[in-house]
Amino acid sequence: MSNQKLDEVNETVLLAEDQPEDVICIQHAFSKSKFLNPLKIVPTGQEAIAYLHGAGKYANRSEYPLPSLLLLDLNLPGHDGFEVLAWIRKQPRFDGLRVVVLTAWDHLPDVNRAYQLGATSFLVKPIDFSHFVEMT
Repeated sequence: MSNQKLDEVNETVLLAEDQPEDVICIQHAFSKSKFLNPLKIVPTGQEAIAYLHGAGKYANRSEYPLPSLLLLDLNLPGHDGFEVLAWIRKQPRFDGLRVVVLTAWDHLPDVNRAYQLGATSFLVKPIDFSHFVEMT
């Protein structure tokens, strides 16, 4: 993501991540890099889809606005990141949604599959927090 910010500060970023320590790391990285966009967090693939679809508790779009960027972990419980990505790309209203796949490994078949399913970018989560700040 380099130092590029979203066009508007009020554009929401949706983070689909089930590991609390990774969520904290991403929140700290956003804060440290002065990334001011609102960050909404969902812990499962099903909740990512529900959020995007505006279903259930995510129906209130003033509280849960559509994101301009999705940071998507591949290893999510229930629907994994590949299933979420495939669902997103079947929805015409999300054609412009930027999806950055975040994962702990750079297994080439996973990278290729993510791009084939329509990922905008693929980033390997660094183990070191300072490297994560550099990614944002």
